[in-house]
Amino acid sequence: MSSAQDPFYIVKEEVQGSIDKLQSSFYRWERILSDGVERGQLAKELLSNCESIQWQVDELDKTITVAARDPALYGINELELEKRRRWTSAAQTQVGDVKKALVSGKELSISGPTNANGMRRELLRLPDSHQTDRSNHYHDNDDFISSESDRQLLLMKQQDEELDLLSASVERIGGIGLTIHDELSAQDKIIDDLGSEMDSTSNRLDFVQKKVAMVMKKASAKGQFMMILFLLVLFIILFVLVFFT
Repeated sequence: MSSAQDPFYIVKEEVQGSIDKLQSSFYRWERILSDGVERGQLAKELLSNCESIQWQVDELDKTITVAARDPALYGINELELEKRRRWTSAAQTQVGDVKKALVSGKELSISGPTNANGMRRELLRLPDSHQTDRSNHYHDNDDFISSESDRQLLLMKQQDEELDLLSASVERIGGIGLTIHDELSAQDKIIDDLGSEMDSTSNRLDFVQKKVAMVMKKASAKGQFMMILFLLVLFIILFVLVFFT
């Protein structure tokens, strides 16, 4: 899964944007000299934002703990887990420092831009450290994307091989089905031919029986006796020819 699709990085970018806004508002709060209503209201808003961001960072930290139990299941390695832990730790420190400054009512000196910027970076770890962390994040992301791309290509290759095996199996089953169909068609034809022959034989047998009945009906008793005698003699002759010759 690329960093653009990883839920951790999606939430991380939102949280980082909230931290950037918090730091910008904190800078505006420290520039307000008087302890008036505006400064108090802004301090309350900043404290509320600190609580919200700390909760979001804690939730991200919990997801890291869950992923660390089975990194292979989530497609990440120990280097990626450590990088995520460093980011959540840095985010918690940034928000914690802002919260401490707000609670204690500490005011930063604004007499010199250079001095103020140095103190502000030390307190909040603003632009320089943030840019360095983001640069490291992009570098680590390149390695992660590369390894993830290789894993996706391997999975696609395995799926292609499985599809090829499945296609070959389907072709074999199709060939067997065609063979069975041809065999059944041939057997159906044989059965039809046998049925036609049986019908023809039955018709001829019925015709012979009718002819014999007609001959027997027309013949007299003497004629019938002579016919029976003739058939008996014919049977004896055939019997002798078959068994004694």
